Amino acid sequence: MIAGARRRAVRDGDQQIDTAHLLHGLLESDPDVREVFPGGSPQVVRLLGYLVQRTIGYGLRWSGTVECAGAARVVGGGMAGWSPAAAGALRAAVHRAASRGASRADGPDLLAALVRDRECRAMEVLRRAGVTVEPLVTALAGENCQQSPG
Repeated sequence: MIAGARRRAVRDGDQQIDTAHLLHGLLESDPDVREVFPGGSPQVVRLLGYLVQRTIGYGLRWSGTVECAGAARVVGGGMAGWSPAAAGALRAAVHRAASRGASRADGPDLLAALVRDRECRAMEVLRRAGVTVEPLVTALAGENCQQSPG
């Protein structure tokens, strides 16, 4: 998934991997992420179609800018080649995985971190594609409970 996000960033001419790149990678590569969307396959297809338009449409206004969203300001620190928001989402995903006793973060952990940051580019993509976020947040919370040991 991360390799796919990196390829997209390079192809799009972006200096950093951002949260929209991560969302695109998750949707393309992780069936568990696709299953958590309350709108099912039609919603995922619509999202992927929207993400593909990044280089010719909505993403052009992001060209040459650094994504600094809410979670990044709270978490702090940076990772070379990653927007502050994407780096913050990765750290939040690892923390979520650890809280359920997992040694590694998975796709739903990262998606949960992305939807937690209401200001990130991934959230803008979700909103513009017509995804109602609250049912997604609820589905991810239930998914986390199901994965918890015990």
